[in-house]
Amino acid sequence: MNEFIDGLIVRRPHENAPDFIKAKISIKREALIKWLQKHNDEWINGDIKVSRENKLYVQVNDWKPNKQQDEKTIAGQKIDTGSDIKLEDIPF
Repeated sequence: MNEFIDGLIVRRPHENAPDFIKAKISIKREALIKWLQKHNDEWINGDIKVSRENKLYVQVNDWKPNKQQDEKTIAGQKIDTGSDIKLEDIPF
């Protein structure tokens, strides 16, 4: 299910804005506070997307890692996440 963050609005920058400005964000304080109070997670992630009408919007990214999976992989290859490293093993 798609979820959007109430009170958080993303717009494209003004046409004369410098290149380093990628987007404008507006916050409707009361609406955002009300929305945040409904969510108990420490972190709330969002993705800035483009609608079919070419408008920017923020959608909640609710992806969570699979806690059942002990081995981390990229393209089927096991990677070392450093999870076996202990503080006393660090040489500095």
